[in-house]
This record gives sequence, structure tokens and C-alpha cells, in this order.
Amino acid sequence: MVKLVVQVKLLPTPEQAAALEGTLHAVNTAADLVSAVAFAQRCFRNYDLREHTYAWIKAECGLAAQAAQHVIKKVADAYRTFHANLRAGNVGAPGTKRRTRAESRPITFRPDAAQPYDDRCLSWLMQARTVSIWTTRGRLKNVAFTGSPEQLKTLNACRKGESDLVHRDGGWYLYATCEISDVPVTEPDGFLGVDLGIANIAATGDGTRYSGKGLNAVRHRNRELRRRLQAKQTKSARRLLKKRRRKEARFAADTNHTIAKQIVTEAERTGRGIALEDLQGIRDRVRLRKPQRVTLHSWSFHQLGAFIGYKARRAGVAVIYVDPAYTSRQCSACGHTGRANRPDQETFLCTSCGFAEHADVNAARNIAARGVAGWAVSHAA
Repeated sequence: MVKLVVQVKLLPTPEQAAALEGTLHAVNTAADLVSAVAFAQRCFRNYDLREHTYAWIKAECGLAAQAAQHVIKKVADAYRTFHANLRAGNVGAPGTKRRTRAESRPITFRPDAAQPYDDRCLSWLMQARTVSIWTTRGRLKNVAFTGSPEQLKTLNACRKGESDLVHRDGGWYLYATCEISDVPVTEPDGFLGVDLGIANIAATGDGTRYSGKGLNAVRHRNRELRRRLQAKQTKSARRLLKKRRRKEARFAADTNHTIAKQIVTEAERTGRGIALEDLQGIRDRVRLRKPQRVTLHSWSFHQLGAFIGYKARRAGVAVIYVDPAYTSRQCSACGHTGRANRPDQETFLCTSCGFAEHADVNAARNIAARGVAGWAVSHAA
């Protein structure tokens, strides 16, 4: 089962928007109160926390039964994520100032933080393109929404589960969870290796390279513009900064969607699977000079890999993740591995057999070979 999130835009009247805004403020005020209780009593499980706070926040904050339960669950989920980050070391090592500060206070929620809704407090009327949604001022009916034809088609056919009410940049949105049935995975006739990088966002073993020059130029330009605007500290500079936020992220996501679609389409057309590098934890492993760290940490390889993964599942294309160690130094022709095989960023020249190729394409071919071997081992039975 493939889970997708479909975003639709609400088109509320001013009165409806005021009711939605008041509702978000009320539920997030309640979430702060529940979080304080959970922190003080060290009670983080959903059902245990419900015993301490359910009746109280219903009375104090004027919430309906389902809304109160969703608030408690939201707090419990937030603490579960926080504790997972603690265990993974994402908040710093034990005893560090950052970790001590994070552990010394309860989690708080923005006044307009997203709120989940289920089918008891949110009804979709697809033919009329409206929703009926619970608010603290009563049930709002005939709240119009819009989206692309593809989004609306997926929403109508596959919506299942909760939807999140989101207020962002003055607009109102619903993020609906959709479950799409898996397409049976076709037995692959070989693998298309994909090497992810910075100079080239992606390179395939077929020789196709998706240059990162344009994306990196946009990021550099935006970074310099943010630096200059932050230094000005004027009202107009702050207004422009607010207007431009998330613009770079949207551009990068669109670029990754385009690349992922082309890679999956090529693999499906040729009957192959897709082999990707397992790059989990690369930011912790790689050591770079300070000017290069910004580039690495803004590199959205995880997003591109996720896009390739879910598009491949929808198309029935096999995906396998392989060990990336030494793929850039190993010769895809003879297998010789050595640092001298790669004299610069884009050149691969084997010192053993003389094979020459673009370094990223050579790495992609090594990834494809490891994908074939890994698939054979995992499906040997």
C-alpha cells in the first residue's frame, strides 16, 4: 500500500476563516496545557495522558470530544518524535548545552500549528467541492476547496484516514492521506543504477546526467539575498524575506519530482529495477571544510530518493538500496578500486585497465551491479 498526501486549498469566506483561525488557536492552547502536564508528570503515552487531561481540556478550552482526543494524541506523537531524536543523537550528545536546554522544558506548539481531523469532524463533499468541518464556533458547512484535476481524482478515489488543517502564508489547506494499492513488482531484467550527488543531482548508468548547476546557482543566489536582507533589518527587508521563504524548497522539490519521474519512466520502459545508494547518516559521516557544509546540508538527496521510491512502487518497478562504499573509486569494467582512479570530480580513469568514463556514470554502473547482486541474494529462495 502506497500512502500519499494530497494537498487541497480551502477557499473560506472571511467569517469561515475567522472561525478556522480561532479553532487552531484554541486547540494549540490546549496542546500547550496537555504538554505541560505530560512533562511535569512524565506521562507520554496517549491513553495514560488522556486519563489526566481529557475531561479537563474539554471543559477549559471548549473542545469537542474528537478534537480533544486529537489534541492529546498530537502531544503524545510530538513527545514520541522528540524522544526518538534524543536516542538518535539529533539533539546533541548527553550533557551538551543544546540537549540540556531541550530536555529542561515541555514541548510548545505554535498558535497556528496544524491540527488533525478524522471523518467524525470533517466531511468531504466531492461533487460540490466543499467540506463540512468542526470549529469552536460550531460546524462550518459549504467551505469550498480546490486543487489540480490529478489531486482531486486521487482524493476522490483513494482518500482514507485523517486530514490535517494547515494555515500557511495566509492560506488555508487540507492535507489528506490517500492510500493507493500497490502495483505488483515486475521481476527486473537488470537494474538502472542511480548515483546521487551535488555537482550532478543524479546520474544513471545509461550515461544520463541531471546537472545540479542550475539548482546550486539558485541556492547560492537565494543564500546571498537572504544574507543581505537579514543585514538590512528594515521593515521592507523583513517583508521580502517572509514573501520568499519556502520558495527555494518548492523549486528544489519540483526539480526532484521531474528527475524522479524521468528515472522511473526509463526503468519501467526497459523492464529494469532501480538501484540506489543507501545514504542514511551521510551528513554525520562526511567531514567537509566549512564553506562546503552549507552545500551538503541543503542537498535534498533524501527527498529525491523518496520520490523515486514511491513513484517506482506506483509503477511496479523494483527498488533496491546498496552499500555506497567506494562506488566512486571502483572501476565498473575490471573492478579495480583505488583513490588514484579518480583524479578529479568528474573524471574516472582506471589505473589498472585504462577504462575512462565520467565519474558519476561509472559510479552508477557500480551501483547497478551491486543492485543485481543484492537482488539475487535477497530473492535466492
